[in-house]
Amino acid sequence: MPNPLQWQCHGFTDFTASSLYQVLQLRDQVFVVEQQSIYGDIDGVDLDCWHLSARDAGGGLMAYARLIEPGVKYPDAAAIGRVVIPPHARGSGLAKPLMQHAVSHCERLFPGRAIMLSAQQDKLGFYEQFGFRSVSEPYDDGGILHVDMRRG
Repeated sequence: MPNPLQWQCHGFTDFTASSLYQVLQLRDQVFVVEQQSIYGDIDGVDLDCWHLSARDAGGGLMAYARLIEPGVKYPDAAAIGRVVIPPHARGSGLAKPLMQHAVSHCERLFPGRAIMLSAQQDKLGFYEQFGFRSVSEPYDDGGILHVDMRRG
């Protein structure tokens, strides 16, 4: 990628109205419309978690994930969720740095805690590269098979 990306990790109150709109629009575009998964994306968790994003030089959202503190989604582990790359940026190699940043920020924000995620079943191999291992049987989440994965 010729232009370097600006990575940010911040709480909900640090969003500008425009940057929050971009995140919610991307999540809706990919998880609800593209994947045809009918679920409540606006689930109240955004208010109390960390938001990791990468933006290009023009401020365009190129990658996003939310980092959830232990006890919110999983009783004893932090969580990484809503991992998403916009359709126009897929295949550009952004998924790996996004996960590297997500894991690194979770380790810094929640030291010594395991990290969990709910992976779409066809993406298990990708997450295994980062030390995640399957800890559940496949289950339906919004019409897509998912598996809980744990690191640490």
